[in-house]
Amino acid sequence: MAQLSETYGCAPSTERGRGILISGDVKSNSIVYCNGRSVIIHYLDRPLEISVYGEHAYQVTVARFSPNGEWIASADVSGIVRIWGKNNEHVLKNEFKVLSGRIDDLQWSPDSQRIVASGDGKGKSFVRAFMWDSGSNVGEFDGHSRRVLSCAFKPTRPFRIVTCGEDFMVNFYEGPPFKFKHSLREHSNFVNCVRFSPDGSKFISVSSDKKGILYDAKSGEKMGELSPEDGHKGSIYAVSWSPDSKQVLTVSADKSAKVWEISEDGNGKVKKTLSIPGAGGVEDMLVGCLWQNDHLVTVSLGGTISLFSASDLDKSPYSFSGHLKSVSSLSVLPGQNVVLSSSYDGVIVRWIQGVGYSGKLERKENGQIKCFSATEGEIVSSAFDNKVWRTPLLGDQCGDAEAVDIGSQPKDLSIAQLCPELALISTDSGVVMLRGLKVVSTIDLGFAVAACTIAPDGSEAIVGGQDGKLHVYSINGDTLTEEATLEKHRGPITVIRYSTDVSMFASGDSNREAVVWDRVSREVKLKNMLYHSARINCLAWSPDNTMVATGSLDTCVIIYDISKPASSRVTIKGAHLGGVYGLAFTDNCSIVSSGEDAFVRLWKLTPQ
Repeated sequence: MAQLSETYGCAPSTERGRGILISGDVKSNSIVYCNGRSVIIHYLDRPLEISVYGEHAYQVTVARFSPNGEWIASADVSGIVRIWGKNNEHVLKNEFKVLSGRIDDLQWSPDSQRIVASGDGKGKSFVRAFMWDSGSNVGEFDGHSRRVLSCAFKPTRPFRIVTCGEDFMVNFYEGPPFKFKHSLREHSNFVNCVRFSPDGSKFISVSSDKKGILYDAKSGEKMGELSPEDGHKGSIYAVSWSPDSKQVLTVSADKSAKVWEISEDGNGKVKKTLSIPGAGGVEDMLVGCLWQNDHLVTVSLGGTISLFSASDLDKSPYSFSGHLKSVSSLSVLPGQNVVLSSSYDGVIVRWIQGVGYSGKLERKENGQIKCFSATEGEIVSSAFDNKVWRTPLLGDQCGDAEAVDIGSQPKDLSIAQLCPELALISTDSGVVMLRGLKVVSTIDLGFAVAACTIAPDGSEAIVGGQDGKLHVYSINGDTLTEEATLEKHRGPITVIRYSTDVSMFASGDSNREAVVWDRVSREVKLKNMLYHSARINCLAWSPDNTMVATGSLDTCVIIYDISKPASSRVTIKGAHLGGVYGLAFTDNCSIVSSGEDAFVRLWKLTPQ
């Protein structure tokens, strides 16, 4: 049996020049955000407890809890809204095609009966309100000429809806059924977010013109504005009200978050400017915020979520993040309970078992990463150019990286763990051997190479071909001597790994088959490992050499016991939406996986 033990969440998807509109549930103290096709529910009090909904066919843009916290409505770039349960395996209640283009914001009515959604209508309607159970329209929303970035439902009766967008306008609608009442032209740039106060007395709009305007919620007339004194110096992307409706939180491209006191007459002055952790780069622009219970939540362009205490604004925030893109490889640092994961956009994240996020490793050469391997003191990586980088690992930070040009694009990379200066890199037609930063041999093997591995002591290498053959080489000095060619696979080799004690090795192919071999006799030790339905991407051995695990494009992880037939396997179905790309054992009964969905998950294995 394999049980999910810990989930290390991805970061919210962000886009430069746009705000993201996160929401939360007061009762469970959780926030909900989107990344790719996933909707993520993250519990602020329990950082390792994360729930994921992955049923959308297209990229998800926004998700909101219903007022009672039981349902979630999520929308995607195709204009579809799905309404599903927060609990009970996220059962789907309804699905509606709401707009003809991307949906940017949606909001529930306070009685949980209606939903309003806004976005890009591709020249047609930009806003629609509908009944949550039948999908029938509850009004006409004229008055916008361009994409509508935000919408809000008045939380008290009489119901009102306000919308704002790229035509610089804030529109006010009365209903239900909702009809256009009037437009408010107070802004001179995109209006990014509009929100009603929880008591239903006011609403506020914030814009890329650096202004925040407050209005009367019943009539829609302007009341006042946020004071320009000590105000934002860049576009304001998001705003959120305090539970008592007396303060608001705003975030801006100027990399600051501000708490404002709102007076009865509808004017605001800065109470506190929150200092956000970060180096001050573009990644630290703030694009989203939420005021929930005692938490002030901010989201940066780089995907870092910071939690401030509303009752103690001087207290340093707790920050966490994750990957924004597919996590392609994993390494477990020996004896440290530390997992390093890398995504192809060049981000390396450090995770600690039982704790979760422990920071991103800052590299001066922050390029993309295709192949990645780590030892206790060094990271070796390559990308889509011809270079292999060696980066010293100094505790939880990186030293100055050095690169070597190997003359062609690396396809796979393996380090001899007992003598880590020795590395083997496969290219299209051969392999390159490195000692430190020196290329000691470039060997054309005469066949199309797909994968490679080097023994921990550096005495042997195995190279897999596009033809499905495994070529075993002995290493003497800097030369390779072919010892054997093994034929069993019926598709291009995708991954090869030695067991921890080097008595065996395992290989996987794109024809969904894995094979375990005896290293000395070179005979097949475990066969019929044909239980995936797509290409095998990754493979890992347990420290005690009794188990081998495979991860596949079919989203599954399969764990085989070497002493039993392949049919007695343990299968983790749907481990990662879009496919599994990284696998590593942290101990004999724990395995960590990563995938296309940008998540890292820790699984506990229990005897059957």
